[in-house]
Formats: sequence, C-alpha cells, structure tokens
Amino acid sequence: MEYRLTTPLQKEDIGKLKAGDIVYLSGTIFTARDEAHARILEMYQEKKELPFDLEGSVIYHCGPLMKEREGNWEVVAAGPTTSARMSKMTPKLLEIHEVRAFVGKGGMDNVTDAMENKAVYLAFTGGCAALAAISIEKVNTVHWLDLGMPEAVWELEVNEFGPLVVGIDSHNNDLFLEVSKKAKAAYSKLE
Repeated sequence: MEYRLTTPLQKEDIGKLKAGDIVYLSGTIFTARDEAHARILEMYQEKKELPFDLEGSVIYHCGPLMKEREGNWEVVAAGPTTSARMSKMTPKLLEIHEVRAFVGKGGMDNVTDAMENKAVYLAFTGGCAALAAISIEKVNTVHWLDLGMPEAVWELEVNEFGPLVVGIDSHNNDLFLEVSKKAKAAYSKLE
C-alpha cells in the first residue's frame, strides 16, 4: 500500500502501516543524530524542557549540509545516515516522548519491542541526498547548532518527502531482520 501522511502523526496513522508499505510525508520533521539523541535524553534526566515538541513527531536520522544566505538557511544535501547508531537510545526516547516515526537508512537493531504500538521506522535509500533536499521546502529553524551542523536539530518543512519504505512497523515486523534470515538460510544451502 502507499500512504501520504501529514505530521504530527497520530497513533492511528502508524497503526495502519505494514512493513513494505510506501510512505510520503508532509509537514514538519526534525533531524537528529547521535549527539542530538544524547542531549534529548540528558535534558530529560535533568528535567529540562526541550526547545521543540516531539509529540507525534518524525525524527530524520540525517546530518544535512546547509548554506546560510541572507540570514536564512537553505538545504544543500540531506541524505539519510545509518540509523543503527541510534538504536541503543531509541527505547528510552520512545518511553519519554511520543515520536511516531524514524527515517533513516539501514534499519535499527533491537527496537521492535520498543516500537510496538508506538512508532515505525521508515527507510530512505542511501545516496539520495539531492532527492531528499528537493522535498524540503523550508528550514523553519535550527536547535543546538553548538553541536555542529550535522549534529544540530534542524526543523524542516517537507512536502511529499519520500518514497520511504516501512522497514519496521508498529506490529513487530522488521523487513531488515526478515531479509537477513532469508539470506542466511540461502547461504547455508550453498555450503
């Protein structure tokens, strides 16, 4: 199936998605990589409020390349980064915030239980930085630029962002795990 969803996402939006479905997103998404995830969790421990709202949000595992022109930011390239690096922090993040979707490349490890009935993982093809940039209509703002351009949280306005493949749905289905199992089974037959 193919879906066009608008942020903020509701539980019902992600509940209907199944592994293998195609999704296009419109609305606001946030970039966040390792350092941003760590800071989000640190702020929770310190009982500090985030400068952005993650409820119903989409986090894009991306370290974009930006250019500042006349006081405004423009996206030069915004391809997905490897999501597995954020796997360890994702269960706690989902415990404290109602993030509804993560976008990245390569899948995530050991997150299906944490995502059950809460969130989905949407895979974006690696090497599509220019394609991703085309779907980004506007940079609303940037948070935590002190972390550096790729690690900052960029608040992006997107339109028809995708195509994204539901790699992990909220029903404990993980395409990456299924493919890995099939590949191992096929390889064992060759031995």
